[in-house]
Amino acid sequence: MSRLRCAILDDYFNLALDVADWQKLSDRLDVTVFSHPFASEQAAASALADFDIICAMRERTAFPKSLFESLPKLKLLLTSGMRNAAIDMEAAKARGVTVAGTQYSRDPTAPLTMGLILELTRGIGRENSRMHAGEPWQTFAGVEIEGMTLGVVGLGKLGSRMAGIAKAFGMNVIAWSPNLTPEKCAAAGVGYATKEELFAKADIVTIHVVLSERSRGLVGAADLARMKPTAFLVNTARGPIVDEQALLEALQQRRIAGAGLDVFAVEPLPVDHPFRKLDNLVLTPHLGYATEDGLRIHYGQMVEAIDAFTGGRELPRKLA
Repeated sequence: MSRLRCAILDDYFNLALDVADWQKLSDRLDVTVFSHPFASEQAAASALADFDIICAMRERTAFPKSLFESLPKLKLLLTSGMRNAAIDMEAAKARGVTVAGTQYSRDPTAPLTMGLILELTRGIGRENSRMHAGEPWQTFAGVEIEGMTLGVVGLGKLGSRMAGIAKAFGMNVIAWSPNLTPEKCAAAGVGYATKEELFAKADIVTIHVVLSERSRGLVGAADLARMKPTAFLVNTARGPIVDEQALLEALQQRRIAGAGLDVFAVEPLPVDHPFRKLDNLVLTPHLGYATEDGLRIHYGQMVEAIDAFTGGRELPRKLA
């Protein structure tokens, strides 16, 4: 097999080449790393037109049908994770592009979610910044989460883990999702609620459902309107699950106490986005899955997949 060109996309941390053994592929592969997001689909098409293999990081770069049609040499597309809503799988099949994913050993998103909850309720980062800025002492009186009610939207693997962490902090937990049953809640040791009850009763609402056409806009203006004025919303799932305009208005008008967001409808979040101007909103740049441990696994499994693909062996974790 002649030498192939491989593009590693959206390596914001410049870690990809350091955390996996790409050297084992050096006899057959030329690797190019892209550390910054493409400005447009046209920019992506132009930059990637000559690549045979692309390694994508989650949904940072979308692969719609039109982009596949602009990449005539593409043979293999690898994505971190075992699902990627930004890849048109039917278009990949139609173009003869093989798609495969990577697996986690664990998911670090739940601890980050609790970190956002603690920042919202105790102002750790806010007070840290003030101390470093030379402010004399504290100005923020926090609130205690022990005894509060956490409303979990989505009681799957991640939502269940989040419920367990919250209970360890002494919180009461209720849950809802479109297909959730009281029996499943009982088995997980949490209370069942309707969607309306969850948003009305919870002191903190946290989102843990998968983005799909059904879940897009799942949390809207009516749900936010049911929340207590002292309540917080946390989203570490996907940005489009929450109606961002409705949330922006609720925060601007201080109809809820605040929110913590790790995900956004457009990523990276534009520097002029109105979210950046709100003092009752904690923002993190999609840190949920982004740990060195996790990236080591993702890129290591990408190397493994490329090794199998170029060696004519069966591809592990094939998606399409």
